[in-house]
Amino acid sequence: MSEPLFLKPVFHEKLWGGRKLETEFGYNIPDGTIGECWAISGHPHGKEQVVNGEFAGQILADLWNDHKELFGNPKGKVFPLLTKILDANASLSVQVHPDNEYAEKHEHELGKTECWYIIDAEPGSYLIYGHNAKNKAELDQMIESGDWDHLLRKVPVKKGEFYYVPSGTVHALNKGIMVLETQQSSDTTYRLYDYDRVDKTTGKKRDLHIKQSEDTITVPHKDPKLDIQSKEVGKNKFTTFVQPPISPFFSVYHWEIKEPVQLHHQIGKYTLISVLNGEGKITADGKDYDLKKGTHLIVPATINEWTLSGDLDIIASESGEE
Repeated sequence: MSEPLFLKPVFHEKLWGGRKLETEFGYNIPDGTIGECWAISGHPHGKEQVVNGEFAGQILADLWNDHKELFGNPKGKVFPLLTKILDANASLSVQVHPDNEYAEKHEHELGKTECWYIIDAEPGSYLIYGHNAKNKAELDQMIESGDWDHLLRKVPVKKGEFYYVPSGTVHALNKGIMVLETQQSSDTTYRLYDYDRVDKTTGKKRDLHIKQSEDTITVPHKDPKLDIQSKEVGKNKFTTFVQPPISPFFSVYHWEIKEPVQLHHQIGKYTLISVLNGEGKITADGKDYDLKKGTHLIVPATINEWTLSGDLDIIASESGEE
């Protein structure tokens, strides 16, 4: 099998979602406030189908189990990565995610380290990223007293920036931000604070997870030291945002393609690709496949080299684990 695996996105309604996934990406989304496009997913909450070739109609999680050769014969039990596009029409809850050890014990799934590439951000947009508590006692006291203004760090954000969010990091996207998120394949989120909002379906405030949050928040907060590197090859530009060992679970790249270029897997055995803008083609084993804004695919381990051509703005990622 030497074809890319093109995937059909799955959409999720969220209290904080909007309609930009339709207006900006042209997706046929359900009615309501759609906050998340699960673009590449093998998770049970986003069972994505392959839409082309030999495996058309099959679920990605099933391919992981039944056709290990597509992924370089990995040892892991589940497809390890999850790619999303998030449309924050309102602010998300302030939250934290557990590491692998805590998540396995309490949630029976992977932990959740993630990262964001900022697709767009309205003027004045900001993230919640980290906290100001000096130790755990101060953290617990500030949480219990609801001293959010002093506890939470606000970081101004603009289009084109990248943020790495290790497990244990207090964080939230806020109103007016759209991101491409690369994360471990986990759907475990501990809400620390939710602005006392009421869910329109239940009429009640959404559940908080104070104990789990206090258990898993890293204290004190430390900003990751990233080594972002860019290189130009002809008219093309290639940026590496994160790789192991800084990011043990994935590497993430930004590819700005203006002229044909031959590529190969970098540190992993298969590559996830999301087209954020433009049009072009991927050529593998002598066959062309069209690419356009909003297309998501996996280049499997059975393809060693491929060519990208056209005018393309791409976020690509690879698993850092077997």
